[in-house]
Amino acid sequence: MATALITGASNGIGLELAKVHASKGGNLVLVARNKAKLDELKAELEKQYKISVYTIGKDLSAPQAAQEVYDETTKQNIKIDYLINNAGFGDFGMFAETDWNKELQMINLNITTLTHFTKLYLKDMVSRRSGKIMNVASTAAFQSGPTMAVYYATKAFVLSFSEAVDNEVSDKGVTVTTLCPGATESGFQAAAAMEESALVKGKKLPTSKEVAEYGYKAMIKGKTVAIHGFMNYLMANSVRFTPRALVVKITRKIQDKAK
Repeated sequence: MATALITGASNGIGLELAKVHASKGGNLVLVARNKAKLDELKAELEKQYKISVYTIGKDLSAPQAAQEVYDETTKQNIKIDYLINNAGFGDFGMFAETDWNKELQMINLNITTLTHFTKLYLKDMVSRRSGKIMNVASTAAFQSGPTMAVYYATKAFVLSFSEAVDNEVSDKGVTVTTLCPGATESGFQAAAAMEESALVKGKKLPTSKEVAEYGYKAMIKGKTVAIHGFMNYLMANSVRFTPRALVVKITRKIQDKAK
């Protein structure tokens, strides 16, 4: 069975993706800042599924983080069959008032580290002519997002980049899937300080488990873009036929704090 490397695996969608892969009998490399939580998950999954789990505690917003993880898996002689770039975070607020250091970390994690991981492990996959990559974007990737300007822009990068690379390797035995969830019960909203947003306040959101199961199936099938939820699919595709200025206004209305 394939070995999957999952970033941001200590909670939310990443944690559930780890459980899904383990349930199929696959080994894991789990990467996140909180190694203690990863080690708890390691013990749970190894006991339940009789698989092997290797954990790496790493701040993935640091410039050389992807290279350091790659070097460690190489040193441990762990062949990565599936790369799942799940780690990422957002921030809520007017760009003129938000914290630049937090946004720089966001850009480093959501864009730079994801791109570097893809570069490093893709080369190995292409040389073997087998492998799967899943980059987690968001329905935010399909339009710009006032009050979360940098986050939406990072996810637009992930979608555009991943689609292009998937096309480049389509004849090389490798697939690149972009998972685009909508708002999800994952702890993301609390981290982004957006619990009061009309997008999530009072809404029944899909669970991280539901999104993870959907995304994992899409990756196995080699689907290029996987948008979770029928309404999310409709909304993501409808923006192509709507004037951009109107889309931005609608997004702002949805994102603003619930009255």
